[in-house]
Amino acid sequence: MRIIAGEDEHLAHNYHPLPVVISGGEGAWVTDVEGKRYLDLLSAYSALNFGHGHPAILAAAQEQLGRLTLTSRAYHNDRLGPFAAALAELCGKDLVLPMNTGAEAVETGIKVARAWGYRVKGVPVDAATIVVAHGNFHGRTTTIVGFSDDASARDGFGPFAPGFVSVPYGDAAAIEAAITPETVAVLIEPIQGEAGVVLPPDGYLRAVRDICTAHGVLFIADEIQSGLGRVGETFACDREGVVPDVYLLGKALGGGILPVSAVVADRDVLGVIRPGEHGSTFGGNPLAAAVGLRVVELLQTGEFQNRAKLLGEHLEAKLGELIGHGVTAVRVAGLWAGVDIDPAAGTGRDVAERLIARGVLVKDTHGQTIRIAPPLVIRATELDWAVEQLRTVLAG
Repeated sequence: MRIIAGEDEHLAHNYHPLPVVISGGEGAWVTDVEGKRYLDLLSAYSALNFGHGHPAILAAAQEQLGRLTLTSRAYHNDRLGPFAAALAELCGKDLVLPMNTGAEAVETGIKVARAWGYRVKGVPVDAATIVVAHGNFHGRTTTIVGFSDDASARDGFGPFAPGFVSVPYGDAAAIEAAITPETVAVLIEPIQGEAGVVLPPDGYLRAVRDICTAHGVLFIADEIQSGLGRVGETFACDREGVVPDVYLLGKALGGGILPVSAVVADRDVLGVIRPGEHGSTFGGNPLAAAVGLRVVELLQTGEFQNRAKLLGEHLEAKLGELIGHGVTAVRVAGLWAGVDIDPAAGTGRDVAERLIARGVLVKDTHGQTIRIAPPLVIRATELDWAVEQLRTVLAG
C-alpha cells in the first residue's frame, strides 16, 4: 500500500496508523486509493455511528453550507437554539454548552464542576478535587493526561494540574472512600473505551449515582464514545437506568461530518458559568448546530439504538465462538466489542494488519486487544463475514 506523498516527511508522528490509505466511504464501507474496499469496524472511534455519508446528515450539512457556517458566539445564530433545545430534551436536562472536540467537553466539564463546587457547594477556593478511575481515557490535553495512568499519554508532559484522585474502575466503595468535603465530582466513563471496552460490574453505575447523591457530589458521565446509540441505548448510563448530573458528549454528535461536542446538565449545575468565563470561537457554530440537530433527530426515532442492541447480541454470539480459538475474552455492549487476542496468535496490531489484507478494518489497543465498533447501519450478514475473516486470520 502506497502512502500519500509528503505524509512521512511533513506530518508529525503523533500517530502510528495502520497501512491503509482511505479515499472514499459509504455506509459501513470505505475504499482505499487503489480501489480496494474494506468493512469499517472502527467508525472513527464511534464518531461515525451513522456510517459514512449518511444522506440525512449530508443534506443538513450541504443546506447549511450554502447559508451560514460561522458567526462565533459574539452573535446569535438561528441554528444553535433549535440544536440546544433538541439535545437538552434528548438528555432530559435544561442546558447545553456546545464545544468542538471531546477533550474540550471534558475540560469544560472539569471547569463547570469546580465552579459549581466553589459557588454552590461552598468548597474553599482552589481546594476542589475530582475522583477519576484507573484506566481512564478522556483525551490528551495536559490537564487530562495528568490524571491518566497510561504512560504513553502521560510521560514527558508534566508538570500536571493537581486536584484529581484516581481509584480502581468498577469499585464503587473506592469512590466513596475517596470522597472528602472538598470533592466536587466523580468523572468516569460508563464503559471504558480506549482501555479495551471494559464493562463495569452490574450495579456499579447505580452505586456511583447513589454515592454522589448522598455526598453532594456531581456525577459526570463521559459518554463521548459510549453515548448516542452505540451500546443499544441512547446513553451507556441508560443500561442501569441511571441519570448523571452532567453528560459529556462528542464524536457521533458531529455525524462523522465535523467535530461537535457538548456538556449537558441542569440549570443548577451548568448555570454557574457566567458570560466570558468559558467559550470557543467555533463552539456552537451554525454548521455544527445544523448537523448536531439532525443527529439528535435520528436518535429520537430509536432506530439506531434498536439496531445496536439487536446486532450487538448477534455479534456477541459470533465472537463468543472464537474464545479458545485465538481469543481469550470478549466484552460486548451493543455494537461495541473488545476482543482479547491470545498472544500465541500475535498482538492486537498483528491481527489488525492481517485483517486489512482480508478487507476488514479494526484497531488495536493496549497490546493484545482489538476494538470493534462498526457503524450502526451495518448488516448482520456483514458482521458475519467480518467475524469469519477474523476467524481465518486467527487460525492462520
